[in-house]
Amino acid sequence: MRFQTLPFFFLTFSGLVFGSPSTRKTRKFHTAKRGNSTSPEMYQLSSDEHFHFEILRVLSLAPYQGADIGETLVAANQITPGDFESYYAAFNSLADQVHGAAEAIDSTWYPVSARNALFRESTYYRSADFFLHGNWSDPRIDSLWSQQLAAFDSAIALLPTPGERVVLQAKGFEIPAIFFGSGLPGPRATLLLCNGYDGSQEEMYHAIGEAALQRGMNVITFEGPGQPAVRRRQGIGFIAEWEEVVSPVVDYALSRREVDAGKIGLWGHSFGGYLAPRAAAFDHRLAAVVAFDGLYSFGQAVFEQFGPDLTALFRTGNEAAFNDVVSPLLAEPATPTTVRWAIQQGLWSFNVETRFQWAKEVEKYTLDGVVENIKTPVFVGDTQNDLFFAGQAKLLAEKLGDRATYRLFETVEGAGEHCSLGASVLGAQVVLDWFQGVVSS
Repeated sequence: MRFQTLPFFFLTFSGLVFGSPSTRKTRKFHTAKRGNSTSPEMYQLSSDEHFHFEILRVLSLAPYQGADIGETLVAANQITPGDFESYYAAFNSLADQVHGAAEAIDSTWYPVSARNALFRESTYYRSADFFLHGNWSDPRIDSLWSQQLAAFDSAIALLPTPGERVVLQAKGFEIPAIFFGSGLPGPRATLLLCNGYDGSQEEMYHAIGEAALQRGMNVITFEGPGQPAVRRRQGIGFIAEWEEVVSPVVDYALSRREVDAGKIGLWGHSFGGYLAPRAAAFDHRLAAVVAFDGLYSFGQAVFEQFGPDLTALFRTGNEAAFNDVVSPLLAEPATPTTVRWAIQQGLWSFNVETRFQWAKEVEKYTLDGVVENIKTPVFVGDTQNDLFFAGQAKLLAEKLGDRATYRLFETVEGAGEHCSLGASVLGAQVVLDWFQGVVSS
């Protein structure tokens, strides 16, 4: 395992900490501090820790056209901590506001201004949707997504090299993808971008895609089962066998004359930090893989945070008893946002009805027995204050050994949150420089 020691150079599942089943009526939840006494802490955007993270997630898209700082902070100031409806209202109102501004711009004369506004509109409609998945029949889940897609598609049509939506056929499902060409002559290095537990391919354009395009690479974003478009349009939850998603995307990349067949990389973001290495264990056409942040065993991460009592109850196979313990958490006002959201999003994205079924599914997500099949170099990102998958990136790097380049992003760099949210320029610099070095060697 190689360590990056560059000096000073948040989507996902949150920390679930449960007590004993017998104490659930008065259950206490432990909260982890951001940073420590020897490390500076980030300015808090909300007293609700998960709202802070999601607002930061929006702000982190600003460097690459995905948001604007001032208007996002105004929206954040209107959000009541822990109130999912107020989160929706604030970002929906902002999205409507920016939609009005975008409509007023003549894109023929001012294509850059129109594109900027449309990208921001798309981000804010996605953000308005984020905490609504506890009620699968809520019509806003589809209507907001249609609005964000319309804005995003209008925006990518205004890029110097317009983005191109395609639908790829896999085994039993379809893969929505977007090809973003570098616009430069000849075959180029190409980065395939995969989001995670709750994120979209549209978000990935701003998270890292535009940064890659700036460096002369092609980019292909895509979604598989469990992710926003496939879950909505095809009703399919996550599958552990992510190679069934990635291999058709690689096939497609190889069909494009703009793509250098020997320089294809795969970026897995957040939960994608498991999905991408899993795919690489079965598809050896990838020149490099990025696990940002690294995740060896999603199941292990979840069960460690369940705690021993709830895990022991699950192991008995008593589905009714397990559900009786977990289900009341969703109705309890004192339950932290992180817990309510993680359970609701898990049921929705895995397309299962009960908490026990969800726990059964997450057990499958481990690289045990397949990690040794990964042949390609892997960049394993880790963050100092990762509240979601703490320790998992280091474990993945250790299992990979010399195939891994491990990089810890620290709080003092402004990069210590999960996926280094808030430090997207720094993250792009470090990881894309590594990728370019790998494919050029």
